[in-house]
Amino acid sequence: MLGTREPGIYGSSSFENFLTELMSLYPAVEFRYSQSNIEGEIVTLVQNAGADADGIILNAGAYTHTSIAIADSVSSISKPVIEVHISNILTREEFRHVSYTGRVCKGTIMGFGLDSYRLATEALIKILNTKKRDG
Repeated sequence: MLGTREPGIYGSSSFENFLTELMSLYPAVEFRYSQSNIEGEIVTLVQNAGADADGIILNAGAYTHTSIAIADSVSSISKPVIEVHISNILTREEFRHVSYTGRVCKGTIMGFGLDSYRLATEALIKILNTKKRDG
């Protein structure tokens, strides 16, 4: 729904268009993009990515504030996970101030629009390079 849902909060660009830009900024990074509105599918996506990806950038949407299952799936993997939110959830409704997933992620980036994904990519690259350097 990105690009059509509440453009005043989430902008008017689709994620697919932004992903193309992100991929051109980081040609050495292999991006895989998945989206689901089903909590159990997100759990499976996290677990599968945890087995074969170097790291995960996760925007769990409203599940951020409700899903212990997704938080548990993040906890169950050893790969770094960066939580992303397009809007600053701390300036929004009170129920959005709680993040079950953020509590188990390496870090959270929020409030920079779609650029939050670029910032998360930078953070993940730094984490992975530090890990390689330190052994």
